[in-house]
Amino acid sequence: MPITPIEFPAPPRRILIIKPSAIGDVVHALPALNLLRRRWPQARICWLIAPACVGILQGHPQIDELIRFERGKLASFWHNPATLADVFGLARDLQQRRFDLVVDLQGLFRSGWLTWATRAPVRIGFADAREGAVLSYTHKVPVRRLERHAVDRYRMVAETLGCGSEPVRFVFATDDADRQYVASLAPARYAVLSPGTNWATKRWPVEHFAALVKPLRERFGLETVIAGGPGDTALGKQIATQAGVVDLIGRTNLRQLVALLERAELVVANDSGPMHIAAALNRPLVAPYGPTSPAATGPWGHYDSVIRLDLPCSPCYSRTCSHQSCLKWLGVEAVLHAAEAQIRKGAGETTPQESPTTCS
Repeated sequence: MPITPIEFPAPPRRILIIKPSAIGDVVHALPALNLLRRRWPQARICWLIAPACVGILQGHPQIDELIRFERGKLASFWHNPATLADVFGLARDLQQRRFDLVVDLQGLFRSGWLTWATRAPVRIGFADAREGAVLSYTHKVPVRRLERHAVDRYRMVAETLGCGSEPVRFVFATDDADRQYVASLAPARYAVLSPGTNWATKRWPVEHFAALVKPLRERFGLETVIAGGPGDTALGKQIATQAGVVDLIGRTNLRQLVALLERAELVVANDSGPMHIAAALNRPLVAPYGPTSPAATGPWGHYDSVIRLDLPCSPCYSRTCSHQSCLKWLGVEAVLHAAEAQIRKGAGETTPQESPTTCS
């Protein structure tokens, strides 16, 4: 169905994007930001962001201000009255900024409540927003969450606002200082392994990651760099015991992580923020998938990077599992075979596939 754009009596001068987390979701929203900025170059664009994700947008050339959102406070003020003043203080601050347009890309109670609290004349979100958030919008975009990739859903919001849906550009804040820092630590040629995830069930076994180090060097001439946040330190230690591995877990901020990934000749990562950054940077990528669906949250534009087992229980979208067969049974050789195909594709030797690699 064709989209009828919203007509604005005057160009919005103050725009707020609400997309607090997670890192991968923030990356998915960057093309929509690019379209908003292209349509309204003179507008002041603010982004409501969780502290853990601030780094990916810090200093972004298309954003005028980052507004920090301690989402835990809004989640807990029902049973922790001490946070009530902070929550309503944020709501009052947003209202006083007199936004002309608020774009809620999160679609949950917290983001919907803050969208409503701005009192902006145009408040847009998804028609299938959960937890009552849909009641906060003046305009609703009719798209179902699991039927389209997040990048495409966010572009539909931009199209509804009259910004079009092209071009798709992922603009990052990374600069030369970030690149120089990475160059001082990383080898000349390397693969990045990112073993962490926010769900344990999305984690390809760390011993499988460790088993990649030697063949990556012997078959492809690539040294191994491990990347991730401080919470992935224990996983990194299990890989870094091997000779020649550079362990950068916890040693890069998010902008530096982008710089690290943009130079990588191969990235092997779970369904995680680093995986989505690598896809946005168009790097050769292998992404083991288990409980989640690549159709909805896969590496946008790089679905052939996904490798998964054809099991009747996958995808289950579960954060708990007693066996994790979908990833434990996904072997090292299958990932190495996929890595070879991705490296060759990156060198222009093959035609990319349009769908994930499914192993039976």
